[in-house]
Amino acid sequence: MEHKKEYHAVLKDTEMGAVVVEGPVPTTELKKYHLHEGLDAFRPAPKQFQALLEIADFEEGRLIIARNNNTIVGYVTYLYPDPLERWSVFQMEDLIELGAIEVAPEFRGAKLASSLLKLSMMDEMMENYIIISTEYYWHWDLKGTQLSVWDYRKVMEKMMFAGGLTPSPTDDPEIVSHPANCLMVKVGKNVPESSIKQFDRLRFLQREKYRSMKKEE
Repeated sequence: MEHKKEYHAVLKDTEMGAVVVEGPVPTTELKKYHLHEGLDAFRPAPKQFQALLEIADFEEGRLIIARNNNTIVGYVTYLYPDPLERWSVFQMEDLIELGAIEVAPEFRGAKLASSLLKLSMMDEMMENYIIISTEYYWHWDLKGTQLSVWDYRKVMEKMMFAGGLTPSPTDDPEIVSHPANCLMVKVGKNVPESSIKQFDRLRFLQREKYRSMKKEE
């Protein structure tokens, strides 16, 4: 599968100044900027910047950024699921994962997360993918936002809706381990029926394994 990438950009006025939302951004362009020190939800900002450079280099990798001058204040990544996760079991070439989305604390009131998602979907190539996002409450910034688990989930769902992702049922053990966790999904209009059926099997892999075990008894 050829992973074509079409660049888009929009300019947003915020209380913190003008912010350019753009992407997919290649490594060569990314190296001109630096990551805001507040983008440390997953690892310290310098290490996270290195991780973003690697993702931008992947053939299927997509990095959309929000930047204030030369400072990246937000980003969203798309890439193939981790080989150790269930979502890579069938090695579907048209299944990609929204790996991370993060906005620096002082820019969170500007709805940059929604803007990042909306812009990422402007590329027609995204209609060729099944896009997933695995949402686990233990990754949420409950302390920083002072929101309850359920209020945070409402905010998260509204944000994901901006990119066309909606909750989808699954029997994934990690997701069903807490009722606030969820699988968000967007199926592109060009995704073949064969891939949709394979993804349905993937969503309920535990059930499929149970049926296989019963047949063997």
